[in-house]
Amino acid sequence: MSDLHAATDDMVLDERVRGFPPGHPQLPLAAVGAQGWKPYDGRMALPLISLDRQAFASNVDLMMAYVKSHGAEIAPHAKTPMSTALAAALLAAGAWGTTVADIRQAAVMLKAGQRRLILANEIGGIAAARRLAALLGHYPDAELHVFVDSTPLVAALRSAWQERADLPPLGLLVEFGAGRAGLRSTDAAAAVLDAILAVETPAFRLTGIAAYEGAAATANAEETMLRIDALMAMIPDFLPKIRARIGKERPLLLTSGGSVFFDVVVARLSAAVAADPACRLVLRSGAIFFHDHGIYERGLAGLDARGGLRIGEKTVSAAAGFRPALRVWAEVLSRPEPQLAISGMGMRDVAMDQGLPRPLALYRNGAYLCNFESAEVFRLNDQHAFLTLAEDSDVSVGDVVEFGISHPCTCLDRHAILYGLDPDHSVTAAYLTSFG
Repeated sequence: MSDLHAATDDMVLDERVRGFPPGHPQLPLAAVGAQGWKPYDGRMALPLISLDRQAFASNVDLMMAYVKSHGAEIAPHAKTPMSTALAAALLAAGAWGTTVADIRQAAVMLKAGQRRLILANEIGGIAAARRLAALLGHYPDAELHVFVDSTPLVAALRSAWQERADLPPLGLLVEFGAGRAGLRSTDAAAAVLDAILAVETPAFRLTGIAAYEGAAATANAEETMLRIDALMAMIPDFLPKIRARIGKERPLLLTSGGSVFFDVVVARLSAAVAADPACRLVLRSGAIFFHDHGIYERGLAGLDARGGLRIGEKTVSAAAGFRPALRVWAEVLSRPEPQLAISGMGMRDVAMDQGLPRPLALYRNGAYLCNFESAEVFRLNDQHAFLTLAEDSDVSVGDVVEFGISHPCTCLDRHAILYGLDPDHSVTAAYLTSFG
């Protein structure tokens, strides 16, 4: 168990936190899972967000099996849950390291005892470089690799590392990109490579090549694949140029792979890794472990259309294999019209950037009532969801709705506590999130 999580197990929760029963005596975080609460039993304050622990564990097993079968590694992106406990669980399940998106997220994971991080982003200029140095000065045993896509960033990082003698080695990953940050050609990357190699030291050196294929996606599926293929092609094209400069012995990372096109990354980069024994392919998928009822549901249908998950000699359906693990629970507040219900969940509680939440089931008086997928959320306010109903729907004020969500990354950040559920929906764990 990480140092930070050991400390936060004693963190005291009360009714100021979503989900905690009003009037209940305060509890340490570690004791929440022993209370026997259920989101629909009338005790817990709604809305709240929950994690199906069995589905999460199943997703972890499937993704780790896939990665291992292709001789790759994974550093799951912690930006999705920002939970040190869940990040530690992924490491225990075989993850190579952890990915973060910025310096603050790196601080959260370092304070939790993690030491191998990919900072999958450019960080800014000299001020940001000094902030990163100030952080890493407290962690001399850290292994951190950071994206670079410009000579000014290389210069800023080098200056910050020259100013201090108490820093761990910093690894630089030359980033190729499409649609967002990252170098757009191998010629542009050559200039960044020159800048790095001109100032390399044992504590400041090139450690690989990076990309993020998800940013290349467009609304057109065919165009998306062309853009991703072009992006992925730059990595094996550039690798020999690096080897010509540094030799064949230095270990290098090739890292890409979100939660929608990671199969394409594996298909496009595996040959380059197989031909270079000192290279390691590291995926960075994070949302895949949580899955959803929206953008990733659609994304995995697309993965299946590309041939599914190849694990050893088997091909597995990604859509059938991965299970949505997140739910938001909220009460029906009003049924002002026969075909309209208002639920106590809104934009402050659930993601809406990649699709609206989906009603799944209805509960009444502490028990399951019926499937509720015939209802549809058509609008959100700050604190309210608007649901279209059939006129004869058996929906009453006080019923509890179980919602599926779309896009875990922009849903979890609204919640300080993620409640872990067992198969009968009893709360058996509470995970602190650290979104700042």
